[in-house]
Amino acid sequence: MNYLLGVDLGTSGTKTVLFDEDGNVIASKTIEYPLYQEKNGWAEQEPEDWWNAVVQGVQAVLQASGVDVADIKGIGLSGQMHGLVMLDENGEVLRRSIIWCDQRTGEEVEDMNRMLGAEKIIQITANPAVTGFTAAKILWVKKHEPELYAKCAHILLPKDYIRYKLTGEYATEVSDASGMQLMDVAKRTWSDEILEGLGIEKRLLGKMYESQDVTGEVHQEAAALTGLAAGTIVVGGAGDNPAAAIGTGIVSQGKAFTTIGTSAVVYAVSDRMALDPKGRVHTLCASVPGKWTVMSCTQAAGLSLQWLRNHVCTPEMAEAAEKGVDPYEIMTAEAARVPIGSEKLIYLPYLMGERSPHPDPDCRGVFFGLSAMHERPHLIRSVMEGISFSQWECVEVFREMGVPIEDMMICGGGGRSPFWRQMLADMYGCSVSTVQSDQGGALGAAILAGVGAGIYSDLETACDALVRKKDSSEPNMAANGAYAKYFTLYKELYRTLFQSFKDLKNI
Repeated sequence: MNYLLGVDLGTSGTKTVLFDEDGNVIASKTIEYPLYQEKNGWAEQEPEDWWNAVVQGVQAVLQASGVDVADIKGIGLSGQMHGLVMLDENGEVLRRSIIWCDQRTGEEVEDMNRMLGAEKIIQITANPAVTGFTAAKILWVKKHEPELYAKCAHILLPKDYIRYKLTGEYATEVSDASGMQLMDVAKRTWSDEILEGLGIEKRLLGKMYESQDVTGEVHQEAAALTGLAAGTIVVGGAGDNPAAAIGTGIVSQGKAFTTIGTSAVVYAVSDRMALDPKGRVHTLCASVPGKWTVMSCTQAAGLSLQWLRNHVCTPEMAEAAEKGVDPYEIMTAEAARVPIGSEKLIYLPYLMGERSPHPDPDCRGVFFGLSAMHERPHLIRSVMEGISFSQWECVEVFREMGVPIEDMMICGGGGRSPFWRQMLADMYGCSVSTVQSDQGGALGAAILAGVGAGIYSDLETACDALVRKKDSSEPNMAANGAYAKYFTLYKELYRTLFQSFKDLKNI
């Protein structure tokens, strides 16, 4: 039997999963690590924490599975997108990684628009200049830490740092790299015009590959640390959401998925490169050769519910501990007792600023309509509805762009909740389905490795064989109409508060 290893480098932890060639999970291990937020709007992590999590995760799955490492035919990498990893000429990390949700780069975005022109940035990179993407982070370090920037010899994305530690290769691939804002997305290559305009040397960037291409082999030092066989191939892999798309079978036009984790994403595949000139959603290269994606990102989705759990829902956490269940199960059951609209309580999920459909680092979370009659269950349902309203607003943008959505899958922690799944189906007005395997990005990365190793002929064939639907929720159009009344007000609230968010920042 042949085996494949999928490594999914997330924000809260790295999941390492060993699959057989039929897509069955043989062993899995997740290692967590901290997030550092020294200032309001900042978010950083230590790359060495990621590498240690990979080493420990690989060791654990090899020990648990007992497989012959010679039978592991390939490794695929998936990871949080847009993070900045800077290495010196010896390959040593120069500073903590500024990760995807960091919002410090508002001035650098303005610099980018001044240096290149907003229209040219969209024309070439397929997206407006935004705080979350890597280019603005590079400019921030260049401006605020010039002595450190002068030592920089290599710029990598988070998962590509793991590739370097495994293989010694400085490389990346199109799906993740197109989220750096340094690519000509239509041509699937680095953009000389963007790099020269921003004063970033191309030599700092990794070699570009397609996601299924072989980018290197595990070297002796990494083999000794992890227990893997030296010479095992490592393919390009994908950003976390492109990898999750493959893991849920989203490899052709008309298919889409919603994932609700720390952030929330709606992701659809398109046969053509579709642009939103308003910059409300992102256009990136797909992990499928010759295809593109449209992707939204709500910065604080599951993070909003986690914040509520940690700071408000102490009784629910105590009850969950007593019953031996996940606190979110208790919270969701309480939310289900509250009617649609949370009895006139609306939540805006902007705890970390926002990317989609409002590229605005200054907006912040809001409870609107809070009254003395509201209790914790109202707050819980309101947060879940606010997160879902954000996804609905993004789906509206997709359809406006002419990107069809005929089949919606769901993954991430939110996908495990039948209540939340039904809420999204009611809002979207289409069926929402889970897949039998909930491994998402790790499975997608492993499938890419399988194509690179020649186990599967192509991604479409692999997904047809390995990805199966499990549960489906059909839309209730009466509920859709009830939600729509609140949705209209939800959308209006951002426009109403836009200037107030700016004023708050400047106090």
